[in-house]
Amino acid sequence: MNADTDFIPLALCVLTVSDSRSADNDTSGDYLVQALGDAGHRLADRALLRDDRYQLRAKVSQWIADETIDGVLVTGGTGFTGRDSTPEALLPLLDKEMPGFGELFRAISFEEIGTSTLQSRALAGLANGTFVFCLPGSTSACRTAWEKIIRAQLDARTRPCNLASLRPRLREP
Repeated sequence: MNADTDFIPLALCVLTVSDSRSADNDTSGDYLVQALGDAGHRLADRALLRDDRYQLRAKVSQWIADETIDGVLVTGGTGFTGRDSTPEALLPLLDKEMPGFGELFRAISFEEIGTSTLQSRALAGLANGTFVFCLPGSTSACRTAWEKIIRAQLDARTRPCNLASLRPRLREP
């Protein structure tokens, strides 16, 4: 962290993708909302949708079209079951993929869950100047991603570089 740089609060959305969770038991979404707030960011919107690629794409498209939204955190739908479709739903929306996110997430996860990390299709990228992070549905995976990768990268004080400081240049022609 760099004390000479000011913290810049970002407007973030949280989307939970699940066929089995509800607002009453969405522990992963609850964790992300709490974590982003504790870090000083603002929750711009939150949704919980069934694992349907077209509904996911529509909701995330709505958020990335809104220039006041800086980022979207999606939890769930990144596994290998027949209904897991978050990557297929959201990859077409990305202008740029961030391969290092998924690679780093799986490397860190390997230390926590071993080879089970192969089942994660976590990914991230940029869509219309908005950061999009797709995380597994488990609360522990969301905690790993937030605490060990995302929190620092969405903090303008992180050195030598961070995603937050790129915001003014993300929509350059």
